[in-house]
Amino acid sequence: MQQKRNGLPARHELKYFINPAELEALRKRLRGALAMDEHCTGGRPYVIRSLYFDDIDDSAFYDKQAGVMHRDKYRIRIYNGSDKAIFLERKRKMGDLIQKSSVQITRRLCDQLADGNPAGLFKAQNPLLQDVYVQMRTRLLRPRVIVDYEREAYVHPAEDVRITFDMKLRTGLASRDLFNAGLPTVCPHDRNVEILEVKFDEYLPDHINALLHGVEAERSAVSKYILCRRYEPLG
Repeated sequence: MQQKRNGLPARHELKYFINPAELEALRKRLRGALAMDEHCTGGRPYVIRSLYFDDIDDSAFYDKQAGVMHRDKYRIRIYNGSDKAIFLERKRKMGDLIQKSSVQITRRLCDQLADGNPAGLFKAQNPLLQDVYVQMRTRLLRPRVIVDYEREAYVHPAEDVRITFDMKLRTGLASRDLFNAGLPTVCPHDRNVEILEVKFDEYLPDHINALLHGVEAERSAVSKYILCRRYEPLG
């Protein structure tokens, strides 16, 4: 049975730093065995931009740094710079498992939340919107940093496996302008590496595990949010 917390599925999420040569070798293996995500049009990566939130105490930042096993992280996410599909998400860490809640929102509400304004959310019927309202009112949850990267994703139906290369990570520094195509961004680290993520439900099927066998990658609790706050002031 799929593990659940509060009625929502919880998944495993393994993260690694991988160098370009190893990434290319693994890419060749995956392309011969797995399907690409439907959003990788023409076999090309798609662009993800997220606006991450944190509370008045920067709890998401410091709890991650301290290795707190149960914590929440909130973000607004868009794809390829478009406002046609905007998602408000909460990513909940529960020990070794990850649970994600998501709701599609309008451009108007997106702009309102990016301004740090929770007005009217108390009327929402969606539990995630209600949660965000409470967090913004009681914990002063506010937007903190924009995170940009390109994602190349491979999928398999067994255990809902999803393997992604998250490449060209960039931070939007102090900007909150999600839809600014010309937003100045900078790389938040000094290493010649990209990020590999392996996600699955209960276990990683043997044939997929075999594809990953021998790949030189550095297992890490890497957080794009933490990396991208490198240049941001903290309380």
